[in-house]
Amino acid sequence: MLSTILTKSFSKDTALLILRVITGTVLIHHGFEKLANIENFADAFVRPLHLPFPIFLSYVAAFSEIGGSWLLILGLATRFGALAIVGTISVAIYHALVTSGFNIFLLELLLLYFASATSIALTGPGDFSIDEVIIRVLRSESNEEETQNFQKSKVSDKKVISQEEETSKGGIFQFLQANLLSDTSN
Repeated sequence: MLSTILTKSFSKDTALLILRVITGTVLIHHGFEKLANIENFADAFVRPLHLPFPIFLSYVAAFSEIGGSWLLILGLATRFGALAIVGTISVAIYHALVTSGFNIFLLELLLLYFASATSIALTGPGDFSIDEVIIRVLRSESNEEETQNFQKSKVSDKKVISQEEETSKGGIFQFLQANLLSDTSN
């Protein structure tokens, strides 16, 4: 039992589960705060960057944080959710650098979110996720289909071989009769 718990795979998957759930849980409230006052967020964070459509981009940021967080927590389309968070946090890091320079107090939380989401995007969700369940179900279905196709092909191969043997036997007899026996009858 202890060896199972201490194996590399189990430890890695448990660490990814903890990282996914905590990152998603802590980050989700930022998206809800943006939605609570979208105009204020657009004025404070999007317009200073001179990006077009500040309200629309504010909604994109809020929904990518909320949706990406839920995807991380559930482990469903995890890499997509992590990439949505990486994109939003990248813009937030850029905003912090442009408006305040290299202020570690502003950057440290953003960099932690960025590192967490990037790590999840690169390593995947781990075994304790809905993504892994879906992959295992699809693999088992494809393995069952391959097994059935293999068994069918073995049966059909046996039939083809037996038909070829019968044809080859009939072919030799027919060849002998047509060539050798017909010559002797003349």
